[in-house]
Amino acid sequence: MTTAPYDPRSGNTPDAKPIDVAGMRYQAQAPKTPTFYDPRSGNVPDYQAPTAPKPTTVFLPIATIVTQSGEEIAVDASGRAEDGSVPIGTTKPVGGGNAGGGGGGGGGTLPAIPVKPGITPGQEARQSAYDLLFEQFSKYGLGSLVEPLKGLITSGTSPAEFTIKLRETPAYQKRFSANAERIKKGLRPLVEGDYLALEDQYQNVMRNYGLPETYWTRGDLGTQEGFTKLLANDVSAVELENRILTAQDRVLKSNPQVLDTLKAFYGDTITNGDILAYTLDPKNALKDIQRKVTAAEIGGAATAAGLSLGKTPEQIAASEARAQMLAGYGVTKQQAMTGFQTVADVAPRGSQLAEFYNRPTYGQMEAEQEVFNLEGAAAARKKRQELVGLEQAAFGAKSGAAQGALGRERAGNL
Repeated sequence: MTTAPYDPRSGNTPDAKPIDVAGMRYQAQAPKTPTFYDPRSGNVPDYQAPTAPKPTTVFLPIATIVTQSGEEIAVDASGRAEDGSVPIGTTKPVGGGNAGGGGGGGGGTLPAIPVKPGITPGQEARQSAYDLLFEQFSKYGLGSLVEPLKGLITSGTSPAEFTIKLRETPAYQKRFSANAERIKKGLRPLVEGDYLALEDQYQNVMRNYGLPETYWTRGDLGTQEGFTKLLANDVSAVELENRILTAQDRVLKSNPQVLDTLKAFYGDTITNGDILAYTLDPKNALKDIQRKVTAAEIGGAATAAGLSLGKTPEQIAASEARAQMLAGYGVTKQQAMTGFQTVADVAPRGSQLAEFYNRPTYGQMEAEQEVFNLEGAAAARKKRQELVGLEQAAFGAKSGAAQGALGRERAGNL
């Protein structure tokens, strides 16, 4: 038989007989839920262990960064502000071991840094700052950029200056060279993570549109030379995609006259790869690229209608200027195709009649003025109507000029 455990509350075991205590009878009962100390396990059965507090990150400012705008932002040993950003500017060390500074963290004495034998507190802080930088840059395969800072661990450099010293090294400036150009243009420099992320976006866009790998080949330290201009000129991934679409859809995939005209206007030896590079050049704003491509489409419409852009450089330059002007007037590719077909019908006959009757010339330029309603359209129309009138007087109302495009009230009827 198993003996029931002793009950310290009643002094009885659960199976004991009733006893008298001070004239009263109690029936010893086993508790339903024991709450007393259990010597077998060492625990109280209903004991709840306290919940461990959630870890918190303490911001420990040790210096202040003064930005170009004059704002003072407190930073920790990694050079980061309380919100995690990396402010750019000059370092303003906090004297007396206090963590003051505007923008975050507030004042107060820094907690003591655990010191290893033979290592000063300052060296310990600098080692920590170095290790943190090295870890962050190693994630991008750029740990070699941080290695030159090892010498600062034993120097008197403030840990907050490590990031600034890093950005002053030749290797860093080469890897993130677009930032120097951005500053010259009045643009804010990109923090390293944003810089590298934008390079990845450029590469994804180019790969998606089938551009050759030469456009994003990585060099020393992972640099992609073709991206430096894009970054320096603040070209977004969306604008880059628009540039590629302009090059491919409106030029390379267009009719051959457009491509030929683009080569005639902007270089006799230009290749398809050159055209892509041209449209991707950030020095040419997107609107400027579109305007030039539109000019090539207009010129291509002229050649498709049998008109000549000219043979001499001067004549080609004049044709390019005229196409640019038409583009500026808002003439589209489709309007140009219809309009130049009318010009091709009108101009030859007008030139013949002007020469035959010894009258002012009505040629391609005058026909374009009238067809596209450009400056001088009224004078051109007057010339054409005079020529039509002379031919009607000489050969009757059913003459070729009166019956053809030259005899319309307005040539072209766009």
